[in-house]
Amino acid sequence: MKVYLVGVGPGSSATMTLAAREAIAASPLLIGAPRLLAGYDGKTCLPLIAAGDIAAAIDSAERGPAAVLLSGDVGFYSGAKNLYPLLSRHEVETIPGVSSLVYFCARLHIPWQDVFLVSAHGRSHNAPGAVQSHQRTFVLTGGNYRAGDLCAQLTEWGLGHVTVHVGERLSYPDERIVTGAAEELAGREFDSLAVVLAENPAPIHRPYSAPALPDSAFFRGKVPMTKEEVRSLVLSKLHLLPSHTLWDVGAGTGSVSAEGALAVPEGRVFAVEQKAEALTLLERNKAALGLSNLHIVPGTAPEALADLPAPDRVFLGGSSGNMEAILRCALDKNPAVRIVVTAVTLETVAETVQCFARLELTDTDMVQIAATRVREAGRYHLMDAQNPVWVLAGETAAGPAASHGR
Repeated sequence: MKVYLVGVGPGSSATMTLAAREAIAASPLLIGAPRLLAGYDGKTCLPLIAAGDIAAAIDSAERGPAAVLLSGDVGFYSGAKNLYPLLSRHEVETIPGVSSLVYFCARLHIPWQDVFLVSAHGRSHNAPGAVQSHQRTFVLTGGNYRAGDLCAQLTEWGLGHVTVHVGERLSYPDERIVTGAAEELAGREFDSLAVVLAENPAPIHRPYSAPALPDSAFFRGKVPMTKEEVRSLVLSKLHLLPSHTLWDVGAGTGSVSAEGALAVPEGRVFAVEQKAEALTLLERNKAALGLSNLHIVPGTAPEALADLPAPDRVFLGGSSGNMEAILRCALDKNPAVRIVVTAVTLETVAETVQCFARLELTDTDMVQIAATRVREAGRYHLMDAQNPVWVLAGETAAGPAASHGR
């Protein structure tokens, strides 16, 4: 049987292509979502959505052709993807349509070739992370996740200032487009047939392809800082993925926090610090590097960790004698968390090894790094040895495969 997979555009017949109209006119059997079948008198219309149900209806049809009406474009988060393998017995012709992305950007007078695409309609997603890391992000909403929910999440992530355009019932006579800051639209009720275009003027962006910010990039004061060479090794041992959540406990000036934030552009970093001077430097470094995904948490660990989201990774640069309690808190929230600790004394090395053993961390790794820099002294260049630092890493038997990776 001849089967047309027809992209009918956002919904109104005015946005339908001539090829789509001709395919529908030639088909006595129309299948699709109820809203797409309205107005086709004289046709046999089957309101079906699931791919298996549609394929079964076509297989049992007495005559064709049959046209499956699919909203938007057949190649843009469309049900056509699941139908192709189920219709192998039939002659399938695909007819593209106007996607909601193309239509909405045209209404906003915004080019869409550089827009990042996310579907939050009935599938797992990280829409706030995408908005955080891209200048323009288009999000399909629907089901239990509405446009107002996205705006509330953006606000919770510290992105309440981002400009959000919400398009409801696009192409229909009651179409509505609302524009405002995410924090202004958070929690508002929007139609289930809504799309979102978010514009972030300062997305997270790493200036280099590897964690290699020079020490001079940070405000330092008199607060201890993890130096560039050690910091690069720490970032390597953390095994960060773009959507991870990182805790930096005892963050100091925030050099690891900042490098971590750049390494997780779709995730978040929580820098926990108790000293007032360090907190001031953290704020300055966050602002200087434009790190909207870096969240500063004043307080002493482990108490300050209680309300934080579960970490995928933890860096412990200072524990104030509370190492085991801090790590137990992280493991309680995520048994698969990966942990990296730095130590400059043999006592801390011993404590870390014993703590890892008690917590039954596996795949442990211990490295000692001793870097020597060169400094000028008049017309001479002298070797300036830095303090040796131990870097210890480990995780539970659950391993990284069980990590959240949100």
